[in-house]
Amino acid sequence: MSSKVILIGPPGSGKSTVGKVLAKELKLGLIDTDAQVAKLAGKSISDIFVEEGEAKFRLLERDAVMAALSSDVGVLALGGGAILNEEIFSALEKEPRVVYLEVSISNAAPRVGFNTDRPLLVGNPRQQWLKLLEARREKYEHLGKIRISTDNKKPKEVVAEIVGALQ
Repeated sequence: MSSKVILIGPPGSGKSTVGKVLAKELKLGLIDTDAQVAKLAGKSISDIFVEEGEAKFRLLERDAVMAALSSDVGVLALGGGAILNEEIFSALEKEPRVVYLEVSISNAAPRVGFNTDRPLLVGNPRQQWLKLLEARREKYEHLGKIRISTDNKKPKEVVAEIVGALQ
């Protein structure tokens, strides 16, 4: 077990944005695993999906998350689908400070910008987002020792709630 704060949740829940503000507030480092995967691969997440497929992305993601979990960095923002990997899921079950950032589709839509580069939200993005959430919700709820709604809140407000819940 560690003293890391690990942010999980669906696309648009604010993991990356809240992670930056939380790391600054707690004076800790931040690893955003999606950004880490893109950096290590030398290409965007969308390009990885298109050129190498989701399976390759999930392998890179697993490696990035497991490395982040064993690092000394204090705040981790995980990609929305990371919890689907059994190895990651098992590791997160042992972590005491996993924060599930909940969000409604009406709040996620403008954040995700359903017209942008989200490879799993092609086609009908709203319907795809709802399908993703439905497939993952049980795992998010199981892992999230702390649950915070990000609906209609500024990142600083969410961070204040997280900090309060951690004390």
